[in-house]
Amino acid sequence: MNAKRLTTPKENVQQLQEKLGHAAKESKKRRFHALYDKVYRLDILWEAWRRVRANKGSAGIDGETLADIEKQGEVLFVHECQRLLKEGEYHPHSVRRHYIPKKDGKQRPLGIPTVRDRVIQMAAKLVMEPIFEADFQETSFGFRPKRSAKQALDRIRKACNRKGNWVVDVDIQGYFDNINQEKLMKLVEMRISDRRILKLVRKWLGAGVMEEGSIRRSDLGTPQGGVISPLLANIYLNYFDLLWERNGSAFGELTRYADDFVVICKTKKDADRAYELIKVIMGRLELTLHPTKTRIVGLWTGEEGFDFLGMHHRKTKAETSQGKIYYTTQQWLCRKAEERIREVVKERLAPPNMRHKTFQDHLEYLNPKIQGWRNYYYTAYSQKKMAKLDWYILQRLAKWVAKKRQRTRWMSSLREVKALSSQCGLKTLL
Repeated sequence: MNAKRLTTPKENVQQLQEKLGHAAKESKKRRFHALYDKVYRLDILWEAWRRVRANKGSAGIDGETLADIEKQGEVLFVHECQRLLKEGEYHPHSVRRHYIPKKDGKQRPLGIPTVRDRVIQMAAKLVMEPIFEADFQETSFGFRPKRSAKQALDRIRKACNRKGNWVVDVDIQGYFDNINQEKLMKLVEMRISDRRILKLVRKWLGAGVMEEGSIRRSDLGTPQGGVISPLLANIYLNYFDLLWERNGSAFGELTRYADDFVVICKTKKDADRAYELIKVIMGRLELTLHPTKTRIVGLWTGEEGFDFLGMHHRKTKAETSQGKIYYTTQQWLCRKAEERIREVVKERLAPPNMRHKTFQDHLEYLNPKIQGWRNYYYTAYSQKKMAKLDWYILQRLAKWVAKKRQRTRWMSSLREVKALSSQCGLKTLL
C-alpha cells in the first residue's frame, strides 16, 4: 500500500484559497462568517512565517529581528502566535515610522510593524485575499496574485494603439494616509461578517504610529509597509473600479496599479468627461487628486508623452514595409528610472569604504540588479538608453579601479575593467 504523502503548509494554503475563491465567485452576495479559526491554523501560520522571512525586512518597535526569532526557535514563535490569536490575547504594536528620502527632497513615510504583527497580518491576508480577488476588476494590476506591472504596461500600449490619443494621468494625493477607515471597514464588511476578523483589521488600522517616542493615532489611512495594507488599499479603490466600469467605460479604458492609474481616451471631449467623473468618484471616497501631477495628455501629435510604472509612453511615426506611415505607441524607461539606476550604481561604487571590496564582490551585488532592470525595462525602444547605462556602469567600475590603484585618471583603467567584466561575467542591460 502506498503511504499517503503529507501535504506542505504551502499546498494546504493553496487548497484553502481555491475553496474560498470558488465560494466567493459562486455567490457575489455571500458574506463569510467562519474565517478567524483559519487564520490561527498552524499550517497557515507556518506559511505566513515562511513568506515574512523570505521578504526579510527590519524590526518593529519591539526591536525583535527575524534572526532573533530563528535563534529562540521558530516552532516556539509560531505556536505563540497561534495561542495569542486563539485566546483572544493578540494586540498589535504601534508601527515604527521610517522615512525614505524622495528625489524632490521630500520624504516617503513607511510603517514597519513588528515581525509578529507582520506574520499575523500575512496569515489574515492569506485567508481574506481570495475572497476579495473574486470581486476585483480586470482593470487592476497592483499587489495582486498572478498580475504584474508588465501586464498593466501591455494593456496601456494596446489601448493607446486602438486610437487612444488622449490620456488622463491621475495621481491621488497621499493615498495611503487618507483612506477613510470607516468607509473601508464597510467595504470589508460587504464580504466578511466574521466579527473577530473585522476586529483584527480594526486593531491594525487603529494601532497608530510610533514617532519620536510618542504614539500617534488617526482615523484616516492604512500604514504603508504593513503586509495587509496593499490588500486593504485595493479593496478601497475597487469601489472606484466598479463605478468606473458602470459609468465611465464609455469615455475611456482604465488601467490601475495600486493608487496610480491612467484612463486612455479617444477624444479630448472623452478625456474631459473622464476627468470630471474621476473627481466625482474620488469625492465619494474622500480622496483628493494631486493638483499638478494629475493631467490630461494629448498623444496624437507625438510631441507629448506620459510616465507610468517607470516607463515613458509616447506615440511615434513608423512605416510599414509598403511605405505606409502610421503612429505606434513606444515605451522606454523614463528619466526617473534612469536616474535611479545611476544612483544605485554610484551608491555602490563611489564611497571610499567600498575600495577594499573585490571586483567579484561588486559583480555579485550588481548582476542580479542589472538582470532585474533588463527584465523590466528592456524594450526595442529602450536600447539607446540601455546602452548609455551600460557605459555608465563601466565608467563607474573604471573609476572604482582607479581609486583602488591610486591612479589619477580613470580612463586608463577602462581596458582592464572591460577585460575583467567579460572574464568575470558582468551582465549588461542590452
